[in-house]
Amino acid sequence: MPTVANLPLRPPAVLAKSAASLDVLTGGRLRLGLGAGAFWDQIVAMGGPRRAGLDRIRALDEAIDVIRALWSDARSVRAGGEFYRVRDVEPGPRPGGELAIWLGANGPRMLDLLGAKADGWQPSLLHLGLDDLPAASARVDAAAERAGRVPGSIRKVYNITGLVGPESPRPFRGSAAQWVDQLAVLVGRHGMNGFVFWPESDFDRQVERFAAEVVPAARAALT
Repeated sequence: MPTVANLPLRPPAVLAKSAASLDVLTGGRLRLGLGAGAFWDQIVAMGGPRRAGLDRIRALDEAIDVIRALWSDARSVRAGGEFYRVRDVEPGPRPGGELAIWLGANGPRMLDLLGAKADGWQPSLLHLGLDDLPAASARVDAAAERAGRVPGSIRKVYNITGLVGPESPRPFRGSAAQWVDQLAVLVGRHGMNGFVFWPESDFDRQVERFAAEVVPAARAALT
């Protein structure tokens, strides 16, 4: 999974076909993470557009429609609008049923779009802290309900930077038991249903400890 692909540098029609091809080649392992854009000076320097405000979100909204249309089993596709447009394009290859669109979203309008159209959410502790996470998660659920979707069908995977080590008062810096308790809160109270661990240091050893000490205990506690 790209976390996340910078959409202004990747035309969605081409991205859709590339993602579908990779999904087929890997037996359905791909999840397509999309972002509305960041680092705009660099995007412009590489020939991409500069977008601000609502234009970023409107372009992403159109891109999602284009991508989904090109993943369909239609014989010919017409999709898009102001920012991205495809006309009489043959879709394919047809991806497996697990290929999904995930968004990295923090702002209210992006969260509304996510709840209405995306399959997964990738918030990060560094950009969306624990104080702001509950309201953001609730906003995604509300947007999903307005769109006639089941909120629980949206995957919510929290990117967490931290360390497994001795007891600590800081979140995600303590023992395996503390990690399990904190992850349980994120699942039970905030609706998170997956996690990505980003060690701050000692990467190989930290990944080993997380896999051996935190993951089995967290699964058992949540079960």
